[in-house]
Amino acid sequence: QVQLVESGGGLVQAGGSLRLSCAGSGLTFSRSIMGWFRQAPGKEREAVAAINRSGSSTDYADSVQGRFTISRDNAKNTVYLQINSLKPEDTAIYYCAAAQGLYIVTLRRGSYDYWGQGTQVTVSS
Repeated sequence: QVQLVESGGGLVQAGGSLRLSCAGSGLTFSRSIMGWFRQAPGKEREAVAAINRSGSSTDYADSVQGRFTISRDNAKNTVYLQINSLKPEDTAIYYCAAAQGLYIVTLRRGSYDYWGQGTQVTVSS
């Protein structure tokens, strides 16, 4: 059974930083494209960042480019999202996701097969 477990969320002031982690099990992690998505209250889930199997290629939503960094450690079956210069509009539940059978990084939500339960990030102004 595939499990993706996010951690690292919390309440932070605007301008602060957080590092989210997502640990995977039950899947061949090193063969998975990994992505981070977020969903704010009343809004659709949107892509934030994605990383290819080896970690050599990444992609970001325009809204987070330059502030968010995705990385992975295949030895630990873990993907990370470093979030800097947080803004109140970054408040959302952050989800990690895994895509199987792909070789190219993608931000397309429909490409992802497995999802975690999410971790709440709240940014106060």
